[in-house]
Amino acid sequence: MGYGPTREQSRRTTRTMTTEQKMYNQVEALAEALRLLSEEPESGTFTIYGEPPTPRLRWFVEGLRQELERHGHIYHEQPIPDIRLVLSVFQHDRPRRYRRKAQATFVVGITELPERPADVLSACYPFLLYALANLVLILVPGPEGPEAHFVTLERGHYGIPYQEGEDAQFFATIYERLHPLAASHLVINNVFRTDLEPELWNGDEITEQISRAGKRLEAMNLLPAPFPVHELLSEDDLRHVKRLYGLGGLSYGNLSARKDRHRFWMSASGVNKAQLEVIGRDILLVSGFDPTIPAIVLSVPPNVEPRRVSVDAIEHWMIYQQHPDIGAIVHVHAWMDGIRSTEINYPCGTLELALAVSNVLAQEPDPTRAVIGLKNHGVTITGRSMDEILERIDGKLIPQVPMA
Repeated sequence: MGYGPTREQSRRTTRTMTTEQKMYNQVEALAEALRLLSEEPESGTFTIYGEPPTPRLRWFVEGLRQELERHGHIYHEQPIPDIRLVLSVFQHDRPRRYRRKAQATFVVGITELPERPADVLSACYPFLLYALANLVLILVPGPEGPEAHFVTLERGHYGIPYQEGEDAQFFATIYERLHPLAASHLVINNVFRTDLEPELWNGDEITEQISRAGKRLEAMNLLPAPFPVHELLSEDDLRHVKRLYGLGGLSYGNLSARKDRHRFWMSASGVNKAQLEVIGRDILLVSGFDPTIPAIVLSVPPNVEPRRVSVDAIEHWMIYQQHPDIGAIVHVHAWMDGIRSTEINYPCGTLELALAVSNVLAQEPDPTRAVIGLKNHGVTITGRSMDEILERIDGKLIPQVPMA
């Protein structure tokens, strides 16, 4: 996966692309995305980085290695440049970082805690950043034996208990939960084009709605404080994380609203959603998806240093393409009783999550007024407009997301 063209290359591309071509290209882009998703996930290559420091962790890593090989994954003793999966093993009080060479490499941090923390998620979430991992698997003591706990970047958390003598079932269950995540297609690159119409440089009535909505979400207490990533990582590691994950920071929730058939406004990554003010910095116009990079294409003013768009842009793009009557989308880390949900907790920013949410939406009686659960993550809420969504959900969301 590349990192997109330079700003100058983007300008040259923009000058030769007409509105009609953009619209046609988005139809092609959707077809290409669906084609990629129709293919069987690759088994791929994997390696183990680091030595397990305890006997139990050695047992766990060896069992996981055998399960991966049983499913056709090819083990390499040393990482190759385009390695698909890295099991990065480290001692819990001395996290070791695997510095991957490409975004397509999925890193699973693996460690063991000597004691069970009162709050596994809070205690283990920092390991994601310490280990520069997409996901961490932590062995913790359970009432009847060890438990393998998954912790994801989206603050998803769930445990798999081990039953004595049931090694095969234990590792099969872990593989079943791990493989779809590791094999998913990330779309987190951004291509910035300074082709935003001058009359939109200061926004429009739609961006005003988004700005008001961010303030209302904060008033509803639906915007958790951003995770203090700067306190955990050096500047060099922070740049590495942003490049690999496509993050402007670790804040939660996002908003978007349709501009026209193929374009939509969306909040930026890592910004305070209650202070969405500057076009190109806080709110960006998503003008399309380029599957050849792959990347989200953004139209920005020429006089603003743009921020990255929310990592969930590909999900919103898929929804707007497949459901043309939807006018706005809100995503928050909350829940609602009695809603349909995705079955697999795919990572944010993947084509798999995008299609899963869009497919569940298609099952709704009215996709334009729906609340869809993202397993172990939160909800995606659709509406005809941003104001209509907020009126509809006021007082109805549950702050705690169920984990399973």
